[in-house]
Amino acid sequence: MTVTTIRVLLADDEAMVRAGLRLLIDNEPDLTVVGEAVDGAEAVAVAGRTAPDVVLMDVRMPNVDGIEAARQIIAARPEARIVMLTTFREDRYLQDALRAGVSGFLLKVSPPQQMLDAIRVVADGGGLLDPSVTLRVIETFSGQAGRTSRADDLARLSPRELDVLAFVARGMSNAEVAARLYIGEATVKTHVANFLMKLGLRDRVQAVAFAYESGLLRPGEPDTTG
Repeated sequence: MTVTTIRVLLADDEAMVRAGLRLLIDNEPDLTVVGEAVDGAEAVAVAGRTAPDVVLMDVRMPNVDGIEAARQIIAARPEARIVMLTTFREDRYLQDALRAGVSGFLLKVSPPQQMLDAIRVVADGGGLLDPSVTLRVIETFSGQAGRTSRADDLARLSPRELDVLAFVARGMSNAEVAARLYIGEATVKTHVANFLMKLGLRDRVQAVAFAYESGLLRPGEPDTTG
């Protein structure tokens, strides 16, 4: 059986960080590093030459930061998936990253296996947030709940799509949603694809932010869906 190799680009202004990530990634049979960049401008250029599946990128870099680099890479190659790495806990970076279309957001102190899992998850079209980041997403975007433009978007969804979105935003997998709603996983996957398309979202990470920003969910709200 042929193993599909996931192509990874590393973007960080610290050489030791890049070296450590390269060693970790290149030791995996299904992952390979295709390029490195020391700042956002170089990341955009290298991404254009190497066509990576996943970009692991520091948020704060000289010249062009990771957020702007992510915007440019995604604009040029919408299929590219970006995982942001940071040691900082500033919500401004979190909001900007998610709105730029970033698919994952991890702390640099995340365990190596979590980093590797994140690459595979986003390469497969999913999204991933560090658990501590998930709480910040909820706190940050729930504070903006009720914004008319976001709330009105909910009207585009069918009742079942709203149910699935609510469960996905609570962190449930397709299998868990299927069991909760007594439907097949393939049906859940179809509903997820439909609400992402209708709402103009890239993945489940953005769906979490949308659910709280639109007011569909609120922190501490009891689960009465289904």
